[in-house]
Amino acid sequence: MEMDYDLVLEDEFDALCLDVRGEDASSSKIKYPAKLHARKVVKELGVHDGLIYLPGQPEIQLEDSDQPQLFRQRRYFFYISGANFEDCAVTYEIAHDKLTLWIPYIEPRQVLWFGSKPSAGECKRRYDVDEVRYTTQLGKFLRSYAASPSCPVTYILHPNQAPDLGHGTQAQLRLDHTRLLPAMDRARVIKTQYEIAMIRRANDISSAAHRTIAERLLRLKNEREIEAIFQAVCIASGTRSQAYPVIAGSGANGSTLHYNENNASLRGKQCVVIDAGCEWDCYASDVTRTLPLSGSWPPRAAAVHAIVQRMQDECIAMVRPGQMWYEVHLHAASVGLDGLLKLGILKGERGEVARAGTVSAFFPHGLGHHVGLEVHDVSGTLPLAVTKGHDAQLEFGKRTTVTPSMLADMMRMKRFGDMVGVEERRRQRLQPNMIVTVEPGIYFCREYLEGYFRSDPVHRQFIDWDVLEDYYAVGGVRIEDDILVTEDGYENLTTAPKGDELLDVINKGRK
Repeated sequence: MEMDYDLVLEDEFDALCLDVRGEDASSSKIKYPAKLHARKVVKELGVHDGLIYLPGQPEIQLEDSDQPQLFRQRRYFFYISGANFEDCAVTYEIAHDKLTLWIPYIEPRQVLWFGSKPSAGECKRRYDVDEVRYTTQLGKFLRSYAASPSCPVTYILHPNQAPDLGHGTQAQLRLDHTRLLPAMDRARVIKTQYEIAMIRRANDISSAAHRTIAERLLRLKNEREIEAIFQAVCIASGTRSQAYPVIAGSGANGSTLHYNENNASLRGKQCVVIDAGCEWDCYASDVTRTLPLSGSWPPRAAAVHAIVQRMQDECIAMVRPGQMWYEVHLHAASVGLDGLLKLGILKGERGEVARAGTVSAFFPHGLGHHVGLEVHDVSGTLPLAVTKGHDAQLEFGKRTTVTPSMLADMMRMKRFGDMVGVEERRRQRLQPNMIVTVEPGIYFCREYLEGYFRSDPVHRQFIDWDVLEDYYAVGGVRIEDDILVTEDGYENLTTAPKGDELLDVINKGRK
């Protein structure tokens, strides 16, 4: 099948022209705000002296090969440097407010084979750092720091990232590897205006790619074509990086949350779950749409899609500063419960079914998670949601299974909120400039449902297994957008078509 990927986005994007005066009065047109991020980290550290040391990702060869592994920068390093290339380091002298990027020296013969990396001058132009120096000088700098009379603490992320001062060095750094990581997590959870712009751009490209797939859906024959189109649009739009492997699960494959084989025929399937989001300059997007493969929804798939769309619409409307995330999750579960009862998949007295948490058999993951430098981004030191008696943190969205007992515990804590004040304080409230996904889903995974619920004396009585049999072919339905928490509510950063607009886009592809 001949494909045409000549997508051109209408608006050019230049991160160097972002206006972020509200965050840094020293510059109305800011580069990558590395120093702003470093200051945020120090504020969370709560110290006035010391050194932050972060090594970047080195170049690593594949085992038994002369080829390098695909490069992916360390996100904590990137956060306070902005440098997205190999073999760098960054230091921040807290007392002097001095941020130094250390870059490798590139010999001319290396340029011959592999090309050059950004020069010191180019790095100064791109990133808001005070100085750019070569890593060949880093050891001398650290030895001098260690030999100073006071030798303030050097903060590192992990013990295995301690700097090497060289053989024969008498002076030693005073290392702390416990405080930096939680401080950086707290800093990262609230996005700067620059970061919001990066995530917005990633969403724009991902949304355009989802639209292009919808336009061509009726001509596609295999899941791999969906993946190919998505990546082609992203590359044509200026980014080769995906925030996670593309998921294109048709039919029963859509019931696997992180399906990634993407090699099945679309023939005879009712719908396809497409979960795909690119990165823009290391910042992620996370977008999911479920599409009817015939251009119209078969009755059972239509009914399930309508439930999930209502779950998402009502949960997005709840996003605002101060909102407890577990309460939003509970609302999604309640809407899903009502819908599945109406379809006859769940049965019994509503209150009994709700208290048992049986709906989690069909909505088995968290409602959403933070988005930033990781697609499942850090949540700070407080999770978006955590249930009493469970260690599982729901901020990781689909990465954590929500069991019936977890869901039941959340419902009890909401009902008796005054009795669980400690548990309330262990949860994170939404704050302005957080970015979270809202991604409800309903899935009919035969292996999961029959393996865990059919023999369970509590839950099997609330599931009509005969009715359920007719829904396995639907597979799954998930809808996901990236939502920015604003001062008075929310902004949806995802513009991929959904609902009636999505159907219109698909069916225009017939012409």
